[in-house]
Amino acid sequence: MSRPPVALTIAGSDPSGGAGIQADLKTFSALGAYGTAVITALTAQSTRGVTGVHTVPPDFVREQLDTLMADVPVDAIKIGMLSTAPTVEAVTAFLAERTNRPAVVLDPVMVSTSGSRLLDDGAVAAMRRLLPHASVITPNLPEAAVLLGQDQATDEVTMRAQAHALRELGARRVLLKGGHLTGADATDLWLDDHGERLLRVTRVPTRNTHGTGCSLSSALAALAPQSGSWEEAASEAKSWLTGALAAADTLDIGTGAGPVHHFYDLWRSR
Repeated sequence: MSRPPVALTIAGSDPSGGAGIQADLKTFSALGAYGTAVITALTAQSTRGVTGVHTVPPDFVREQLDTLMADVPVDAIKIGMLSTAPTVEAVTAFLAERTNRPAVVLDPVMVSTSGSRLLDDGAVAAMRRLLPHASVITPNLPEAAVLLGQDQATDEVTMRAQAHALRELGARRVLLKGGHLTGADATDLWLDDHGERLLRVTRVPTRNTHGTGCSLSSALAALAPQSGSWEEAASEAKSWLTGALAAADTLDIGTGAGPVHHFYDLWRSR
C-alpha cells in the first residue's frame, strides 16, 4: 500500500482554528496529504484578532524538527509564523544542514488578517536570509514591501516589479498574493525561471477571510508532491482556496472575520 504525501507545517497555533497550524492541517487533509506539525508559537487568538503570543524557545523548535524528521519521511514543508529572529535562524540552520531537502513553501507571516503583528521588527533581516532556502515564497503585498524595504504595491505593474525584486533577494520562485489590490478580480502573480503568469479569479464577496494566506501556502505544499509542476500546483491551490472562500459564509464561526471552509468539497455530500 503506497503512503500519502506527507506535509509538515512549521507555524504558530490559532485556537480559533482558522489560521496557523490548525488551518494548515485542515488544508493538508482536504487535499490528500498526511499532515504533521512543529509549533513555533502559541497565540491567544479568535476571529476578532490576536491578544497575545507565547513564543516556543528556538532550541525546542529545533528539537521538534530533528525528532520528527529522524522518523517520518516528509515530502513538503510549509513554513508560516516564526515570530522572532532566533526562531527564523533556527529554521534556516535546520534547512541549510539538510542535503536531501523536501519541497519548502515559505509564507513570510508578518501581520495577521486582523492587523496584529506576528513577526518582530528585528526578524525581518533574518527572514531575508531564509528566502534562498525555500522552493517558493508566498508573501502578500504588505509582506513583500517589508521584505524589500519599499512602499506597498498598489497596481499590477508595481506588483510585477516587486516579484522580480524578491527573486533578486534569493527567492527561487515567487507566488505574490495580490488580494490587497482593489478591483473585481483577485490576482496573484507566479514567477519562476520560466517567466511569469497571472492567476486571476473573480473576487469572492465575503468578510470571512481569516487564514487565507496560511491556507493557500499549505495548499501549495500539499499539492506540490502530487502535481506535475510548481506552477500547476499554484494554480490548483488558488482554485481550491477560491472554493473555500466561496463557501466560507456557510460556516458562521465567530463574530469577527471567520475562517474559510477548508472541507467545502468534502462536507458538501453529507
